[in-house]
Parts: sequence; structure tokens; C-alpha cells
Amino acid sequence: MSQAEVNIGLVGHVDHGKTTLVKALTGKWTDTHSEELKRGITIRLGYADVEIKCCCDHATAKEECPICGKKTKAKRKVAFVDAPGHETLMAVMISGSAIMDGAILVIAANEQCPQPQTYEHLTALSVMGIKNLIVVQNKIDLVSREDALENYKQIKGFLKGTIAEGAPVIPVAAHHGINLDSLAEAIEEYIPTPKRDPNKPVLMYVARSFDVNKPGTDVGKIVGGVVGGSIIQGKLSIGDEIEIRPGTSRDDKYSPIKTKVVGLNTCGKTVKDAIPGGLIGVGTELDPSLTKTDRLVGNIAGDPAALPPVRKQLQITVEMMDRAVGMETVEPLKEKEPLVLNVGTATTIGVVTSLKPVTLTLKRPVCAADGSKVAISRRVGNRWRLVGYGEIQ
Repeated sequence: MSQAEVNIGLVGHVDHGKTTLVKALTGKWTDTHSEELKRGITIRLGYADVEIKCCCDHATAKEECPICGKKTKAKRKVAFVDAPGHETLMAVMISGSAIMDGAILVIAANEQCPQPQTYEHLTALSVMGIKNLIVVQNKIDLVSREDALENYKQIKGFLKGTIAEGAPVIPVAAHHGINLDSLAEAIEEYIPTPKRDPNKPVLMYVARSFDVNKPGTDVGKIVGGVVGGSIIQGKLSIGDEIEIRPGTSRDDKYSPIKTKVVGLNTCGKTVKDAIPGGLIGVGTELDPSLTKTDRLVGNIAGDPAALPPVRKQLQITVEMMDRAVGMETVEPLKEKEPLVLNVGTATTIGVVTSLKPVTLTLKRPVCAADGSKVAISRRVGNRWRLVGYGEIQ
């Protein structure tokens, strides 16, 4: 079982234990960037895979069944997308939600619920249309039984009337690996593998891009740049010719990039073909300088004949939220107002040039089809806050 079938986001307020939970489930610590290790918070999207196993109708991530003691068999591989929880990194979280098929909302038992990003992340999931949800009440080892029950009531009250109202609430202590089997069973029950059509022309959201060559590598041994992300339709194979849009810029003009797939990697393993589900690393013939430090994040890669158009302007339908973090009321959009927009894995600045219909001129163009979802954030003080959403017309 080489490729994960489903992408599950880990979202929630900063320091509520998302990365620790991923480590407990997969054995991998997803914070690897030097700045993440120094500051102790997630800054970029992190990825890790695990096989959900079963035995005697019991789901687990362990090699041995905790119920009957027998060796377990792999049932399904899932990929976790660990999103930042800090308020200044909401755009990264929203971009990551574009490749999530479901999500786990992590809420710490030792803090009042909801915290600001607990509310904001759940709202973002709703905006992006992610309906398969599980709620984890983490850090139950840090509170008394009575306080854990009181926090549980707060969580249930917070979820009432939201897309997560019927979601299971699983108490865990990720740091000690407590009750992870119940979480594994909930993943199997509440986050199914979406139906996908591998026969459609291939399209992939680019969520990461990087240069894998180490400093000092001999010129003859330098390999092409790598783009990483999730295939949303079709099948990608070694040898395929692909295009990446909007591509690279020169003098504020963007040009698509064409390249060849020379390698495919998933879960640390090399494969010949990749289909939707899981996170894929695509080796290319691109100059590594084009892909280093996430320069191509927000692009769409795939069959040139099937790629959506590149848009320098967006005409969208808009729904403003009733309330937002840091705002008692959300005012309507205003002409000439700058906004942060998330479209797929792309983040860009848009300036409102018309209100009827709502039209925005983009600082950085996006590749997006009609009907694509758009998350809208407005500057409140020195922060960008999610205030609305829409669809491209």
C-alpha cells in the first residue's frame, strides 16, 4: 500500500497539540523547518502518512491489535496535513484546506473553548466546503475529570449550529498516546475516501515546491526542481508532459511553465504512477531555482488542455460572515479595499474595483475554474481576519 487514499487536515488553535497528535499517530514530527524548531510552532504545512489497520473489527494504527493481541492488517493509508494554528498564519491554513478531504479539529482540554483560531479554523473549513469532521479533545491528562467534562460541554455548545454539530468528540492525550485507537476508528467511520475518476485529465494543486540539491553538489549531479501537492483528478505518470500555471513572473508578467515528470514519490517511496489521494512529490526537469523555497506554491500543474484559465481579475459572488475574530460586526466590502484572497492553494491580494458585481483586481494572478471557492480576509488592526467567502463566476 504505497499511496494514501485520503487527505486529513489537522487544524485548531496554536499550541493545542496538532503536531504532537500527528507524531503520536504516525511517528513523524512534521515541524522540520529551522524556524519552526526554534519557535516551537508550525509555520508551513506539514505532512505525514499512516496505515489504519484492523483486526477483529477494531481499527488501530498499531502493528498488534490491543483487543485480541493478533497482528493487524492494513485497511487504508491516510495522509495528515498539519496546518499552522497561529493567527498570523491563517492564509497558510486556508490554502492547505484546498487539499483536505476531511479534517480533525483539535481543542485543548486545559483552555476555554472556543479560542480565536478554534472558531476561525472551523469557519474556514465551512467556507471551503469540508464536511467530514472529527473533533479531538486533547490534553485530557492535564486536567481533572470534572474539568474535562466541563470542557467537553463547552465544546459541544460551541459546535452547536455549525458544520461540526454532529461530529464525534474524541478525548485523547496525544503526548502519552492515550485513546488513539478510538480516533483511528472514528477516522474510518467519519472520513471516507472520496470517489475519484482517474480517467479525467490530470490536475494537481501545488502546495510545496523545493530544491533538493545540497549546497556544493557537483554540476553533473544536480537534479531538477520538485513540486509537491495533491492530485485532484486524473493520473500522473513518469514521462508525462505537464504545464504549471500561472507559472513564473518577469516584470510582473506571468508565463506558464512546461516540463516533464521524471520522478514520483509518495510516503518516501518511488512510484511509476500517482492518482488522487495523499501527497505527491513530483520530480521535474525544471531549473531548481524556480522551485526553491516554495516559489511555485499556489500554482496548478497538469494536462495543458485541461488546466483552468489564468485570471488577473476575479468576478465573484460574495457572502459576508455575521461575525469574525476581532470584529463585533462585519461591514460590507468597499471599493478600493485591499483583501487577502485564497483560491485553491493560492494566496493573493485583491483590490475591489467594483461592487456590482463584486470584481477584484489581483496583485498575483491565479489559475482557477468557474465555480472555484474564494476565501476573503480583511485587515483588522495588524491582522488579516476571515470575513467572507464566494465563488468565481
